[in-house]
Amino acid sequence: MHRLFPFVLSPLYFRLGVVSVYQYLEQRFGMASYKSGAWFFFISKLLGASVRLYLVCLVLQMLLFEPLGVPFFVNVLISCAVIFLYTFRGGVKSVIWMDVVKTVSMIVAVVLSVVFIAGYFGTGFKGTLSLVAGSGMSKVFWFDDPLSPYYFWKQFFGGLLMVIAMTGLDQDMMQRTLATKDARASRNNLILSSLLQTVVIAMFLFLGVLLYLFADATGVKETGDKLFPAVATGGVLPSVVAVFFIIGLALSAYGSGGSALTALTTSFTVDILGSSRESVRKIVHAVIALAMGVTIVVFAALNSTSAIDAVYRLASYTYGPILGLFAFGILTRRQVRDKWTPAIAVAAPLICLVLDLNSARWFAGYRFGYELLTLNAALVFLGLLLASRRRAA
Repeated sequence: MHRLFPFVLSPLYFRLGVVSVYQYLEQRFGMASYKSGAWFFFISKLLGASVRLYLVCLVLQMLLFEPLGVPFFVNVLISCAVIFLYTFRGGVKSVIWMDVVKTVSMIVAVVLSVVFIAGYFGTGFKGTLSLVAGSGMSKVFWFDDPLSPYYFWKQFFGGLLMVIAMTGLDQDMMQRTLATKDARASRNNLILSSLLQTVVIAMFLFLGVLLYLFADATGVKETGDKLFPAVATGGVLPSVVAVFFIIGLALSAYGSGGSALTALTTSFTVDILGSSRESVRKIVHAVIALAMGVTIVVFAALNSTSAIDAVYRLASYTYGPILGLFAFGILTRRQVRDKWTPAIAVAAPLICLVLDLNSARWFAGYRFGYELLTLNAALVFLGLLLASRRRAA
């Protein structure tokens, strides 16, 4: 399954010569399926990008804007304006270069944080590894409670499909891949990117455990999204940690937001409006930037969980229909009755929402984790199967 997008989806997109990956759905099923995939991507990416940008706005509010007496919504407007301006003319190329800079900055921030926190504890590299390994937070595999959303096999299979959906079926991610010269370069880019991301994610997980240990030792009370800024600016660590943290986080969030804004503009203009006019693209670009700002302010008022958990929970609902559509198109040769696709794509996440809200009561304490994406896609696949017929030879 890990080979699906480097060896199946990427060559498929290059062979079809598509601008948007959702044009595959039009060629395979029809216009209604194409629009359904594009709309679900648009909703998913707008919500996901806004939640990620909310995190950096929250940190900047704590560290910079709040001491200056600047309201949160002004902070959000400034952040969205920065993203809009640097992507307005640069497009995908500026996004790719920003990705390189943000990755280097975040790695430097993580390494410096680990070095200074290890110095505070007076442990060397091996001692720090032992400190993290000895904590309960370093546990990776959870096999003890199948009803828990953290049960290993639920996380494993849900995570596999999540990676496929959020990489191979995401216009934002595949837009960068389609910017390479051919399918082979695209495949190599995806494989190298996956390997590097594995290392970077492992570093962040390691730092996360170390931050909680450090916070406990120094009396820092913040948790979740506010933990890192609280530790970085608490006065115990050198100010250089806070500086690199702010730079790295800002570049990361603005890079991610800019990438999403560019992909959303392309998808909405090409897929939903069916236009290739530059004047239309510019208007859409500005409107979506404003929509991201409004979404961030609303999320800030309603949020009751961590940003990363919110991103993946939302993805379980919005990427499920896309995953189901692509899976049906690639794995079967049946022809869908195209007019039924929007109803099927909307019904599946609604059914999942009802099941998710009532699972503990209906299923003896069972709680859904990221396997909700699998269920969502399976319901779409089943609906498409029922609304399909054999393709003419």
